[in-house]
Amino acid sequence: MKSAATRAWLFLIAGLFALSACNTGQDETTRMIFRYNEGAGISSLDPAFSRSLENLWAVHQLFNSLVELDSNMLVQPSVAESWEISEDARTYTFRLRDDVYFHNHQLFPDGKGRKVNAHDFVYSFNRLRSPELASPGAWVLGWLAEQPNGGVEAPDDRTLVLHLKAPFPPFLGMLSMKYCSVVPHEVANHYGADFRAHPVGTGPFQLQAWVEDTKLVMKRNDRYFERDEKGRALPYLDGVAVSFTRDAGAEFLELLKGGFDMISGLHSSYKDELLDPFGDLNAAYRKHLYLQKQPFLKTDYLGFLVDENLPAVKESPLRHKLVRQALNLGIDRELMVQHLRNNIYRPATSGFIPYGMPGFDPTRVKGYDRDLDKARALLREAGYNSGRELGTITLSTTSDYVDLCEFVQSQLEDLDVKIKVDVLPAGTHATYTAEGKLSFFRKSWLADYGDAENFLSVFYSANHAPGGPNYTRFSNELFDQWYEKSMEIQNLDERLALYQRMDSLMMEEAPILPLYYDVVVRFVRKNVQGLSSNAMNLLDLRRVRVDEEED
Repeated sequence: MKSAATRAWLFLIAGLFALSACNTGQDETTRMIFRYNEGAGISSLDPAFSRSLENLWAVHQLFNSLVELDSNMLVQPSVAESWEISEDARTYTFRLRDDVYFHNHQLFPDGKGRKVNAHDFVYSFNRLRSPELASPGAWVLGWLAEQPNGGVEAPDDRTLVLHLKAPFPPFLGMLSMKYCSVVPHEVANHYGADFRAHPVGTGPFQLQAWVEDTKLVMKRNDRYFERDEKGRALPYLDGVAVSFTRDAGAEFLELLKGGFDMISGLHSSYKDELLDPFGDLNAAYRKHLYLQKQPFLKTDYLGFLVDENLPAVKESPLRHKLVRQALNLGIDRELMVQHLRNNIYRPATSGFIPYGMPGFDPTRVKGYDRDLDKARALLREAGYNSGRELGTITLSTTSDYVDLCEFVQSQLEDLDVKIKVDVLPAGTHATYTAEGKLSFFRKSWLADYGDAENFLSVFYSANHAPGGPNYTRFSNELFDQWYEKSMEIQNLDERLALYQRMDSLMMEEAPILPLYYDVVVRFVRKNVQGLSSNAMNLLDLRRVRVDEEED
């Protein structure tokens, strides 16, 4: 009897041979396989568990949702060809395409994937929010009304109706999340929890073989419903092969050899080798590689605890808005990014809404540039003749961000402000921040969905920690009024204009000291064309081509 490991290897080899044989009639040299590495591993191919970026990238190749976000973070049709929103913004009616099929599987009649219908979405949404599944994405459907039918109805095969318990304009974009992908009840019910390893969706690729921590192979879905601008079938690739090399140095060498077509992110083992001091690709690698940069919806910041009812605030000079503004003016963010972040990230000199998010507009939302004279004037206006009179201010952080906090410490010395950097274990730092025990702390916010409400909710008073993400305990009546009003505005341009007013107000009140907006970096082989993404850092392979590489 063969061992489990041997059977796994045979399964993988069979999958690779099947991929090699796909699209018969193609010459061997014209087959296009995109290869990338996932050093952190993949824990599930079930979209209900697509919480991590590693899972998300693979799931995105296998599944579709009602809608999707384009490269500008705007909502576009996917399985839904159109939709209407009721006047009271509580009812969403979707019209589904008539040409979307699930991947082939033996559980379907004749092994052929059947056509997707609205009842499949009813099943998928009820599955996502079921307590038995315990999906980390169940919260996405928390806006659905309890009645009728849990807020989800399918009057016919091509019509899906969603009822919300209250207006929430970002909801449409949230439906683009892979959690909300459509799955077939025949397969999901049959495999139960093991659907994670037997995924069947509607995406541009379908699973061919997966041996965990060894290799993942996906092949082209020949029945995929999308076409390019010239009417040609998508995807162009014949397949995708994912490796699980954990050593970043080995991953880098494999990219140089052509074994991988792309690596994503900056790792300390190779970042200084690949990048010059200006954040561009070193000339030595430009023959075979190109650098791809794009916004990533994440803002790193320092937070000030501003609730004067808390013991940590009552005697703190940080309770004064003018002091917080002065500290913001004491930081050269461009210098910080240049020296500490390889000049890759974007200095946060606008608001909290990050670069790449609709609503980001540095011409309308003004942040802080370094201005020591103005900072000193603000300190005097607050009643402090010198920064020394503030006493020692403790800035709490974790070990990963000591360099940033020490940079802030050094910069504020020019204002005679003394900063003590206190390094805490990550768990302790998170707990103390949530409990309001830290008066000055490092934090970041990463988008869950592509609407600026996701960032502005961090300062809504009803979201005070520990029950919500408002770790600064910021409260402002006008901000709250605008936030609540924005939830009644369906027109995107009008809503963005109000978002910008909220962001400007928050920057004026200065409950935070923004540091930088994150940026995604990818190093890609020159023969790879059409690799696109968006500020959520999705890996979109539908239009990718891998040409024969020149010597």
